[in-house]
Amino acid sequence: MSNTSPSESGSGVHDFPHTEQQFDQAINECREVFASKLRDYGASWRLMRPTAVTDQILIKADRIRSLETKGGGLVDEPIEDAFRAIVNYGIIGLIQLQRGFADRKDMTPDEALALYDGLMGETRTMMLAKNHDYNEAWRKMRVSSYTDLILMKLMRTKEIEDHDGVTEVSEGIDANYKDMINYAVFGLIKLAEE
Repeated sequence: MSNTSPSESGSGVHDFPHTEQQFDQAINECREVFASKLRDYGASWRLMRPTAVTDQILIKADRIRSLETKGGGLVDEPIEDAFRAIVNYGIIGLIQLQRGFADRKDMTPDEALALYDGLMGETRTMMLAKNHDYNEAWRKMRVSSYTDLILMKLMRTKEIEDHDGVTEVSEGIDANYKDMINYAVFGLIKLAEE
């Protein structure tokens, strides 16, 4: 771990190496799940319209909130799995926004993984920049707050989708997906620390 201060390191964007390592570990775990499902099902999600992807993320976030509120569930699926699903569906949403939806599997697993890596790289870069500006404020938050923020971003995304993607001053759907991915990764990091 480096003891370099922001002024000594130059850009200041990479001032939190521990966060970078934890983030990378969490997204590598998510990528492994994504790759395994690609081997099982192929890119069958290519048939999903972005609105369906948003709703799938909503189901996962609602489940997390339900488990947090009730203190557990009847199905043996840990909260971490739902956070990983939010990360992966967030990337799927970004791919669908970029490529449009298809009427068949039109992408090989290798092509899907290449898109995953590129979009996850963009999302990671955004996280590092915001993390620098907010001085790791996410570490002071509760995991349940990440859940609520994801749900809020989902409501915003659904509103934007209902307006055909048009916004007056707000960020677009892609920025909301990236924020949801990052909040889910923060949840995974915090849960791993507990």
